[in-house]
Amino acid sequence: MQQLGRVLTAMVTPFKENLEVDYDLAKKLALALLASGSDGLVLCGTTGEAPTLSWKEELKLFAEVKSVVPASATIIAYTGSNSTSEAVEATRDAEKIGVDACLSVVPYYNKPSQEGIYQHFRTIAEATKLPVIMYNIPGRTGVNMSMETIVRLSQVPNIIGVKEASGNMEHVAQVLKLVTRPDFYMWSGNDGDTFPIMTMGGYGVIGVTNHIIGRQIKKMCDLILANDVKAAAAIHIDMVPLVNALMTLAANPAPVKYALEVLGIKVGPPRLPLVEPDDAAKKKIEAVLKNYTIDIKL
Repeated sequence: MQQLGRVLTAMVTPFKENLEVDYDLAKKLALALLASGSDGLVLCGTTGEAPTLSWKEELKLFAEVKSVVPASATIIAYTGSNSTSEAVEATRDAEKIGVDACLSVVPYYNKPSQEGIYQHFRTIAEATKLPVIMYNIPGRTGVNMSMETIVRLSQVPNIIGVKEASGNMEHVAQVLKLVTRPDFYMWSGNDGDTFPIMTMGGYGVIGVTNHIIGRQIKKMCDLILANDVKAAAAIHIDMVPLVNALMTLAANPAPVKYALEVLGIKVGPPRLPLVEPDDAAKKKIEAVLKNYTIDIKL
C-alpha cells in the first residue's frame, strides 16, 4: 500500500463571493500546502465544510485537486456519513475518481452502539479497495469509538488507521498498546495532541494549523522520529497559541479561513450555519499571526 504520509492537512474548501466552490483556487491552495510541508491532503472533511457541500461538489473537488497534485502526494477523500449506505456509495464514487484513501467518521446524531459502529466501518471497508481511515471525534458525533472497537476494526485488512480526536490520552495510550498490527496507524485529529500522540507511538497528524506553519509541524514530527523530544517539544510549545486561536475562537474552519484571508489567500467565509469569527476573535487571530513565521505561499 502507498504510504499516505505523516503530515496531512485537512484542507479548507475555498468559496467565491457567491459561496460557490472555487475549484481553481482549491487547486492552487493544494499545491501551496504540499509545498509548505504537507505530505498529502484530506478533502471535504470538517475543515472542508462537508456538512454544507453537496456530494456533486465534493466529487468534483476530489477530481479537480487530484488532477494537479504530483504522484508523490496523497489525496484522501472524506466520504463519511451517518447513513452507512450513503457512506458506501460516496466511497465507491471517490474510488472511481482515483483518490488514494478515504476518511470516514463515526456516525453522528443517531448515536449507534459499539456493535453498530463496528458494522458501519466493516461494511464500508468491504465495499471498496481503498484504504479506509476511521475518524473518532466524539465532541462532534456524540459517541466515542471504544478502544475495543478500534482493536476489532484494526483486523479488517483495508482499515489502515484512525484519526483520533477524542482528546483522551488514556484512550490513545490503550489503543496504541492493544493494536498489534504493524501497518495500522494513528493520526492525531486535534492539532494540540500531535506531540503527545506521536511521542507515545502515533504515526502523524491530520491537522488544520498545517495551513499556516506546515514546515514547522513537519519538523516537529521529524524530530520526534529522530528521538529529539526536547527540540520537538519546543516547537509544540511555541505553536500552542496559534493552535488555540485557530481551534477555539470560533467553530472550525471559520478561524483558519479568516487567518488565510489575513495572509492574502482569499478562501472566502464559511457557509451557513457557520459564520466568520466576531470582531474580537478576528483581532486575536491577527495578533497571534504576527508572532509566527508563515510557511504557506500561494
